[in-house]
Amino acid sequence: MRIRLERRLKPSRAAGVLVPLISLILALAFGGLILLATGANPIVTYKAMAVGAFGGKYAISETLVKAIPLILCGLGVAVAFRMRFWNIGAEGQLAMGGFAAAWVALFLPGLLPNLPLKWLLPLMILAGMLAGALWGLIPALLRAFVGVNEVITTLMMNYIAILWIEYLFYGPWRDPKGYGFPGTAPFPQEGWLPRYPGTRVHLGLVFAIAAAIILWLVLTRTRWGYEVRVIGENPRAARYAGISLWRNFLLVMLVSGALAGLAGVGEVAGISHRLQKGLTVGYGYTAIIVAWMGQLNPWGVVLVGILLAGLLVGGDQIQITMRLPAAVALVLQGAILFFMLGGVLFNQYRLRVDWGLRRRPVRPTLPAEGGES
Repeated sequence: MRIRLERRLKPSRAAGVLVPLISLILALAFGGLILLATGANPIVTYKAMAVGAFGGKYAISETLVKAIPLILCGLGVAVAFRMRFWNIGAEGQLAMGGFAAAWVALFLPGLLPNLPLKWLLPLMILAGMLAGALWGLIPALLRAFVGVNEVITTLMMNYIAILWIEYLFYGPWRDPKGYGFPGTAPFPQEGWLPRYPGTRVHLGLVFAIAAAIILWLVLTRTRWGYEVRVIGENPRAARYAGISLWRNFLLVMLVSGALAGLAGVGEVAGISHRLQKGLTVGYGYTAIIVAWMGQLNPWGVVLVGILLAGLLVGGDQIQITMRLPAAVALVLQGAILFFMLGGVLFNQYRLRVDWGLRRRPVRPTLPAEGGES
């Protein structure tokens, strides 16, 4: 018996469904072993996490609150990954979106005293998306014209953005009436995103669903979506077909950064109503898991974003009810990413088992010396 990997001629629908499911099961099994090592019952722990994330109106609303930035960042990461542009910078793009929205809310009314306050929130949204798009455009330019690896540039720019906003709310933008706590002054109420009554779920959820619909239509029904798919599958063939790689690099990162920037607007205008510590808590990095588990499909990203948000909320709940560290949820996230990346191999290849003994090649025998020819 001989086992080998054989490349699939075309993607398998069955593998597209089964591989993520099996990867998730293996990740949960791996997490169960870790829980057993800490003395916790995996079944009881997972049940408590599920109840904490989806066991009531409050639990569901908190899950949706965390799902909003995960979905928006996941959509941004997914559209870039479809073209094999590895955008690891959604965290920094989210931070810059929050920064731009905060600047508009805090300083634009003073610069333009005649500006109707009804325009404040739309301008905050526009500024946040623009800031995220421009922050994502920088590594795209470096990749397109200099050939710099985008994994390094997008990752390092995260630190620049995070440290920049920390400098602002710890320093020059710090609220003098905030009793020493790091954070800016509250935004005017005209700069708050509307919430669903009785919850913290804000208008960003509508933005996330609308973004998924628009992105699905663009990727499946437009010429640009076709170009993105072709470049992702075979850049050399795309170049021979006359598709501009550098132009698409720039466009895809503008879209990717804008979606992550919109997530930042949602966090500052919908949740905290100010720029403060807690804006960058890893949503941009978790979005990578969301994108891969969603198979880079907008609808898959929405579903997985809600499930992983439930994992985060459930992790907080087991810390309260079972005295377990909330880091258990982060361990599960890492395990899911590990198994998902391994599972991607089986979307492109399949195991081929050859049965039977291989026959040894028969070596021709030469006539004995002096014998008959």
